[in-house]
Amino acid sequence: MTLPSWFLPVPPAGATPLRVLSIAGSDSGGGAGLQADMRSLALLGLHACVAVTAVTVQNTLGVNSFHEVPEDVVAGQIEAVVTDIGVQAAKTGMLASSAIIDAIARTWRQLELTVPLVVDPVCASMHGDSLLADSALDSLRTQLFPLATVVTPNLDEVRLLVGIDVVDSDTQRAAAKALHALGPAWALVKGGHLRSADRSCDLLYDGADFYEFDTPRLSTGDDHGGGDTLAAAMAGALAHGYPVPDAVAFAKRWVTECLRAAYPLGGGHGPVSPLFRLHR
Repeated sequence: MTLPSWFLPVPPAGATPLRVLSIAGSDSGGGAGLQADMRSLALLGLHACVAVTAVTVQNTLGVNSFHEVPEDVVAGQIEAVVTDIGVQAAKTGMLASSAIIDAIARTWRQLELTVPLVVDPVCASMHGDSLLADSALDSLRTQLFPLATVVTPNLDEVRLLVGIDVVDSDTQRAAAKALHALGPAWALVKGGHLRSADRSCDLLYDGADFYEFDTPRLSTGDDHGGGDTLAAAMAGALAHGYPVPDAVAFAKRWVTECLRAAYPLGGGHGPVSPLFRLHR
C-alpha cells in the first residue's frame, strides 16, 4: 500500500467541490460533532452537507443534556441533500436513538445510495456522558453496520458493541473480526484509548487481511473531537476515490497533525485542530 499524498486536492475558486454528508449531532461547544466534521471537511477542500440528529447542550467540561431531532426530519434532511446536491461520501456520528438509526438505514436503502459510508458508532462523549440509548446498540449492529463501508469504534464502543475488552494486539484482532462479522465491508478498531501503549495503533480488517496504522502517542489533554475528525477525513478521502486502506492512512495522519495543533479551550478538554492547514 502506498501512502497517499498528504493533502487532498483543493478545487480552484468557483469550482464545485466534492460533497460529503455528515449525519450527526451538534456540539454547542464547537469541538466535536457536526462542527468538527465541517471544520475538517472545509479545510480539506470539500463541501459539507449535514443531517442534524440531535442538539447537545455541552461545553469542554461535558454534555449536560441533548434533544433528539424527530426521525422523519433526519430522514428528510438526507433525502433533500442527496436528491438535489448529491454527495460522494457520507459519515455518521451521534445518532441518539434506535428510531433515528432505523430511519437513516431505511432512507439509505430507499434512495439506493451506493456512495461510501463511514459509520462512527458514537455511544458516549469523552467525559463518559451517554449519547446513545442502550436500545439503539442493536439497531447499529443490525441496520446500519451492514450498510457501512467502514466502521470506526474506539475501544469503549468496541466493548459495548461486541463485548470484547481490547487490552493487546490479540484482543484487538478478535474485536476487528467480531465487528466485521456484523456486516460492514471494513472494520477499524482504533487504539487511541489503549493508554498503556506508547504508540497508537489502529487496526483495519476486511474479512481476510489486517492493516496496521501506527503512530507515536501524543500526550495532550486537548483531544476533543478526535474520532469525528478521523472519520470526516476518511470520508473525504473516500469521496476522492481512495481505496479504504489509503483513506484510513490519510485520516490517521490528518488527525495526528490535528492533535499536534490542538489548543486549550474553556476549563476542560480543548479540541483537535485542523487549523494548522491554514499555515501550510
